[in-house]
Amino acid sequence: MGLNGVLRAALCSSALLAIVPAIALAERFSVQVDDLDRGQFMSEQVYGGFGCHGANVSPHISWSHVPRGTKSIVVTIYDPDAPTGGLGWTHWEVVNIPGSDTSIEKGASGNPTLLPAGAVETLTDFGDSRYGGPCPPEGESHRYVVTASALAVPSIDVKAASSPALVAYQMHGKVIAQAHYVATFHRPAD
Repeated sequence: MGLNGVLRAALCSSALLAIVPAIALAERFSVQVDDLDRGQFMSEQVYGGFGCHGANVSPHISWSHVPRGTKSIVVTIYDPDAPTGGLGWTHWEVVNIPGSDTSIEKGASGNPTLLPAGAVETLTDFGDSRYGGPCPPEGESHRYVVTASALAVPSIDVKAASSPALVAYQMHGKVIAQAHYVATFHRPAD
């Protein structure tokens, strides 16, 4: 290999090394839930019903490093440990959040002025189109998976009365990426 070959190889190696750190440092899509106590829901976020005595206030949820091409966001809170024969329990779904938004404010559920413009709260397994906080059976600890889904479309065709299954169906094939955060809640035995 002559001098030109050595220089060409050195330039290619330098260019590759310049690209690798940028790729290695790229941030991953992530979601965060504020107002938790060491990853556990607090009493104000707990459901007010089914024997639970919380204020049912929706938490502040934020996401960052949204993938390129994202046109809307869907946020879901889901309990995979619910005693429903393996079906789990949907506690909250907010769809059609503009892709440029990065959070849902604390207490936004049921308050359209606090929800992102155009966002829609859809039906939960409580039978309401609003946030329903944790309320596992007495003596049990459950996980609550908060998912932010980045979609390639500006909106999905659902309404406030749409079921979690319909929301999932409308999201199918449109998800660019998902970020998950797992919180917990333990309900003491009375």
